[in-house]
Amino acid sequence: MQAALARGQARFDDHGIEADMCLVALDENPEATIVESLTSADYACVVVGGGIRKHEPLLELFEKVVNLVRQHAPDAAIAFNSGPEDSADAALRWLRQE
Repeated sequence: MQAALARGQARFDDHGIEADMCLVALDENPEATIVESLTSADYACVVVGGGIRKHEPLLELFEKVVNLVRQHAPDAAIAFNSGPEDSADAALRWLRQE
């Protein structure tokens, strides 16, 4: 997983996009971690990962994440990846529209 995350981050670098990553531990108040990350900078786009979005038992957390983005980064587009290596592609779908 770490290697895939590193490859995904490298794709942002390849496109000259400054990107932060917010990984959450489900048993350690993920909402607070997400809010802290969202309020640390102004973001043009927030990519919500498939690890939260695709895993049905995490549906409630996924809903919370989307609403936290809307609340704490209201000007950011919201994009969804299929895995850590295509996060840059997901962001670019929205960043190109600006």
